[in-house]
Amino acid sequence: QVQLVESGGGLVQAGGSLRLSCAASGLTFSSYHMGWYRQAPGKERELVARINSGGGSTYYADSVKGRFSITRDNVKNTVYLQMSSLKPEDTAVYYCKASMGAGYWGQGTQVTVSS
Repeated sequence: QVQLVESGGGLVQAGGSLRLSCAASGLTFSSYHMGWYRQAPGKERELVARINSGGGSTYYADSVKGRFSITRDNVKNTVYLQMSSLKPEDTAVYYCKASMGAGYWGQGTQVTVSS
């Protein structure tokens, strides 16, 4: 079955960096668009960044533009989110999603940014 496993979350001070990884299995990874979403307590889940199946096109939410970078490795079946200049408002559970019509979600990884 399809599995998406996020890793790399943790506690970091404001201004710091983290790299999230999402390893996929059970699907033809290179055929799927991949996205990173986040959900803060009491808020709706929001799209943070997205990359197309080939890796040539990306999208970023305005709130993270210039600070986050999404990349993928279609050999390792993994998508990454490099997060820099982190702010307390980036604190959330971060989820990856594989999309091609139907979507698959990972279980999430907690990112906490202290001020």
